[in-house]
Amino acid sequence: MFHKYKSVIEEGDTIIVYVSPEAMRPVHVKSGEIFNNRFGSFRHSDMIGLRYGSKLRSNNDKGFVYLLHPTPALWTQVVPHRTQILYLPDISFISLYLDLRPGKVMIECGTGSGSFSHSIARTIAPTGHLYTFEYHELRAATAKKEFEEHNLSSIITIEHRDVLANGFGKTDIADAVFLDLPAPWEAIASAKDALRKDTIGRICCFSPCIEQVQATALALDEHGFSEIRMFECLAKDNEVRTVPFPDIEEAINGQKINFKLSKCDRKKRKLESEPASGGHDDEGKDAEILISKPIDTARGHTSYLTFAILAPEVEEE
Repeated sequence: MFHKYKSVIEEGDTIIVYVSPEAMRPVHVKSGEIFNNRFGSFRHSDMIGLRYGSKLRSNNDKGFVYLLHPTPALWTQVVPHRTQILYLPDISFISLYLDLRPGKVMIECGTGSGSFSHSIARTIAPTGHLYTFEYHELRAATAKKEFEEHNLSSIITIEHRDVLANGFGKTDIADAVFLDLPAPWEAIASAKDALRKDTIGRICCFSPCIEQVQATALALDEHGFSEIRMFECLAKDNEVRTVPFPDIEEAINGQKINFKLSKCDRKKRKLESEPASGGHDDEGKDAEILISKPIDTARGHTSYLTFAILAPEVEEE
């Protein structure tokens, strides 16, 4: 379901119950069960048969929710956090630099909560495959169950394995490798073995500390990787709002344009500009435009992204 879309909610589906951007919940639809929030109760049986995107009112009619189709982007916002997860700025940047697309084979080490795994699966579907490894047994079992519920088992193979001690157990199959480990430099040799040798192989290491980046870069260089580069993604939002359209005569006369007119001033200006006949001439309406302004604060540091490529081997004649 996460890598393809359908129109109608069915028994057994995982849906996203949307109340507001800050209040979303994943729900596994099952007849006889009830979802409760501050607006009241919502029966799962009432959800079955509705189209995705439908509005459903509570049993006491005091509120409503929207029933959304799950996507990797939405799942990132509602996934139960078993570990620290990757968010969309990092996910999109990594997917671009690893050249992920349908048909690619990828290895991920550090499944964690499975946030990135869902995005990878959608990107490489329907013919690609993801091999993901998690050293924590309970987290591996929980992620495997989620992948099965989300119909991703044909695209994702998860294994409970200590990669640092035992390697990936894969040779010459992967187009790209992603390492989210405390000591990624210890897995570089295994990553090199797993990457294909007949084409350019790509690797990304996700590390919160610059000391980890330094050790990883040295290991990449020692094992023959090239074009080693490090990035940091810092997302900055923009505020969008509606303001009165500047008056051209005021601008020509050099008057300062005021984008912060009060509602009273805007109403007064509108009345003054209306035709004397009291009609509904469009020219008399107070025009408005949309403007954007960067928000002063930005989200802080998440991690450093270290990328490198492995050139294909050339056979000597």
